[in-house]
Amino acid sequence: MWVGIAAMVVVAILVAAVLTDSESTTIPPPTATERNDTVAILRDAAERQGICYGWHLQERYGDVVSAGSNLGDGVLVAGHPRCPRWLQVTATVVYTAESSESEDSAVVTVKGSPEFDDDARDLTAGLSRFGLTEAAFVEEPGWAVTRAAVSLALLVVENGAASPEPMVTTAPTEVPTPLPAAGNDLWRDRSGWLIGAAGLLLIAVLLVVVGLVQRRRGGAAVANGQGAGVTSRRKPGRV
Repeated sequence: MWVGIAAMVVVAILVAAVLTDSESTTIPPPTATERNDTVAILRDAAERQGICYGWHLQERYGDVVSAGSNLGDGVLVAGHPRCPRWLQVTATVVYTAESSESEDSAVVTVKGSPEFDDDARDLTAGLSRFGLTEAAFVEEPGWAVTRAAVSLALLVVENGAASPEPMVTTAPTEVPTPLPAAGNDLWRDRSGWLIGAAGLLLIAVLLVVVGLVQRRRGGAAVANGQGAGVTSRRKPGRV
């Protein structure tokens, strides 16, 4: 009886030890919210810069824990036909059992298409400026790897490998209509005075014209009267 009880206790201890070691070495992936938010941010960066961005989180022996990119959750950019230019953060996180003397560790690298070969080392080193150190990847590997993918877009601009301005992919379909010419403030502010002055000027011109016409008519009448008087005076002399 006692032997049976002792055997059951030993088995329970072994099972508990196995379960504890198994749970302690499991790499937690990013949450669904972290993955969805990261995909949206990477999609915007890819549209602006023409570069695909992604993340790849794996365990000690290369087992994939989480992967994704601007193309979607679970879609890798390396070698993808839609991504001739691409960058990807790859993190290998190793959790050791509590009974092991080894410590947890993480190895982070940035890989990309051939044109980024010279920038990969600087981009990897630049992640630490965002708090994405080895300790951060060990503590929260899911959050760290998605955060690193987002940070790549900033580091690429900083290194001069991409422009912060949006890429122009198509020409505008319609030519914008030019704005109408701006009016003159002199006319808007003094329109009443100018209209009144124009009216007075017109009246003055009419008065001058009327005066000239009347003067011309009066001169003609005087000339006609003088001619008639001379004729009447000359007629008796001839008889």
